[in-house]
Amino acid sequence: MKTWTAHLHARKAPVLLKEGFAWGGYIFGPAWLAARGGWIPAALAIAAYVLIAVFAKDQATLLLLLLANWCIGLFGLDLLRWSLQLRGFTLAHVIAARDADSAFIRLMSARPDLADLYLPVGKA
Repeated sequence: MKTWTAHLHARKAPVLLKEGFAWGGYIFGPAWLAARGGWIPAALAIAAYVLIAVFAKDQATLLLLLLANWCIGLFGLDLLRWSLQLRGFTLAHVIAARDADSAFIRLMSARPDLADLYLPVGKA
């Protein structure tokens, strides 16, 4: 079982984020954050990369960049939650499920009113 957090907005579809280590964040770093909508965390990570490249000694640069990627892997999903909060989303539910689809089904069964966000305009 994995744990998911459901973030709700008044006029947008709910967003589910998994808890745990983000391998995509570790491998792709700031690009992963930006692709997931975390523009501010991505910009901060790029700024950290630039500072490491400018101020670190030659032997320590690679190690510090790998450490920065490890931190994005550890805290990347939390940074995305923060980014969602800045955009007006609120943490509404914590869901235990096998995968994202099961978590979404559990969310919809607990909150059927959210299904209206997925219906096209004029359809009921």
